[in-house]
Amino acid sequence: MSGAVWRPRKAARELSALDPRFRRLVEVLGPPTIAQRPSTFTAIARSITYQQLAGAAANAIWTRVANLFDSEEIDPRAVLRKRDATFRKAGLSGPKTSYIKDLARHVIAETLVPEDLPALSDEEVIAALTQVKGIGPWSAQMHLMFSLKRPDVWPVLDLGVRKGWAKFTGEPEPNPRELDPLGDPYRPYRSILAWYMWRVHDLGDKWVG
Repeated sequence: MSGAVWRPRKAARELSALDPRFRRLVEVLGPPTIAQRPSTFTAIARSITYQQLAGAAANAIWTRVANLFDSEEIDPRAVLRKRDATFRKAGLSGPKTSYIKDLARHVIAETLVPEDLPALSDEEVIAALTQVKGIGPWSAQMHLMFSLKRPDVWPVLDLGVRKGWAKFTGEPEPNPRELDPLGDPYRPYRSILAWYMWRVHDLGDKWVG
């Protein structure tokens, strides 16, 4: 299990003291507000749905998918009973349908137990999740941040984070390899840094650093 503690407001204060540019972020955007979801099959399936989609589109598709089931917490067996065409009508692509069904099989077979992930290190969580077809490092990192409350995740593959960083620094947009070491000064709170980069990206031309 990660030894770091999830205290986003404390993290924002400490990063503000470290970096005047970050202080400006907190002044304009306020303290971080990161919704948390428990580590469940449903949370992981949701992250698969959100892959490579803008937030509004992904949310609309996930809402329709979730509405296919009777319970807020989806039963993996119920997923396998649904026809692929049913998911396609809800807007879920064929590959993502196959990924969520593969996830369901892993959970049913207990080769992946979402409720056990909080006891694992960040690296172990990523290894456990990426055994599922269609779950790569990005989806695993989203689960670390939004379900497991890990404060030091730096999702350099995320386009919004990279674009937000470019606006934050006034420098050209970095590629993932370039961005990776740029987060080092913000350890052990890179999840909070990522949250602010997303917000800067969302603001677009409205952001004035």
